[in-house]
Amino acid sequence: MRANLIPPSRQKVYYGWIIAVAALIIATTLLGIRVSFGVFFKSLEAEFALSRAATSSVFSVYMVVYAVQAALSGWALDRYGPRLVVSLMGLFTGLSLLITSQITSLWQIFLTYSLILAIGTGGSMPVVTALVSRWFNKKRGLALGIVSSGSGMGTLVMAPFAAFLIVNLGWRMSYVVLGLVAWLVVISAAMFLRRDPSQIGVLPDGAKMVAAPDFKVSETDSQLSGFSLSQAFRTRSFWQLASVWFLFAFTLNMIVTHLVAHAMDKGISAIEASTVMGLAGGLSILAKLIAGPVSDRVGRKIPGIASSLVGAAALVWLVWAHNLWMLYVFAVLFGFAWGGVGVNIITMASDIFGKRRIGTIMGTLEIGFSLGAAAGPALGGLMFDITGSYTLAFVAAVVAMLSVSLLLLFTRREANG
Repeated sequence: MRANLIPPSRQKVYYGWIIAVAALIIATTLLGIRVSFGVFFKSLEAEFALSRAATSSVFSVYMVVYAVQAALSGWALDRYGPRLVVSLMGLFTGLSLLITSQITSLWQIFLTYSLILAIGTGGSMPVVTALVSRWFNKKRGLALGIVSSGSGMGTLVMAPFAAFLIVNLGWRMSYVVLGLVAWLVVISAAMFLRRDPSQIGVLPDGAKMVAAPDFKVSETDSQLSGFSLSQAFRTRSFWQLASVWFLFAFTLNMIVTHLVAHAMDKGISAIEASTVMGLAGGLSILAKLIAGPVSDRVGRKIPGIASSLVGAAALVWLVWAHNLWMLYVFAVLFGFAWGGVGVNIITMASDIFGKRRIGTIMGTLEIGFSLGAAAGPALGGLMFDITGSYTLAFVAAVVAMLSVSLLLLFTRREANG
């Protein structure tokens, strides 16, 4: 028999919201450190006399390792729980940045940054989104909107902060500061995490499980339903979402990696160029906080498709943007697209595949994101080295975003089994 449920309205503060806030802080720190590579781009290029393609390859190799680590982190979340997994992520992230501050040659950064930092940050988004998905049903879109805004919040906070540190302390000491921040913030926030609502005696959204005296709570009441990884592999939706992640990440990380350098090529200062990227990240936060609750009401497809079309329009504008105000317009449009597409991909995956192995599935889907994130910066750097501009790279990004809208249109729920 099923247990009686006490509605969440009778509780003071549902612990799921504490989980969401802690996950937001973790995502902001780890993803902010990831996107800050674009701010360090020029410093590394000058320090080691690199081409744009060679500098981009540091991030591209990082994203390949990131892909493997994302899948492993999702599996580890399901097996060992969030507190241990996230604490280790914070430990490796801080260690990577401290060692990177001491490098003296290019090959060393592939070890200290591309490898060790990927181990630390590789599971950031699949871990926090899979975790929060377990704590919410009715308000999943809102909760995931809050948590996934960590990527935008990280860009808004960490990109200008990194630029400030570089200008005042140099790039090496800047990595030291960021490493210490990672240790302090991520490991501290990890202490608030719990695996799922059953650990505090409630169901998702805060409904309490109360067994009547004459029966026990059924075992199925505490089990999480949904697809296994092998079942998900056999669905068309899994491969559609993996393709969406690839194309979206291809575009997003090309822009995040090269936007500051592109703006500086136009004669804009490093601080102003960083604020352009920070603005895009900031607007992505607002977009996620809007798109998440909207998708709870109208479904995931409409906000996702609309956002991807806005992103394509923003990238067309970027091709012709040659001064600061035009880049600010781009940042506004792209920020809304960034947030709207990102949160809806995550919520669609959680809706389609359920909670049974959501960490493993999210982590495996993240491989598509990671490979796209590796390809985008590499192609952007290569196109610049060949043509002397980013025009062809930005056109490729337009095509990618239009393809995202088509794939989202045809993605649907799947029958389990």
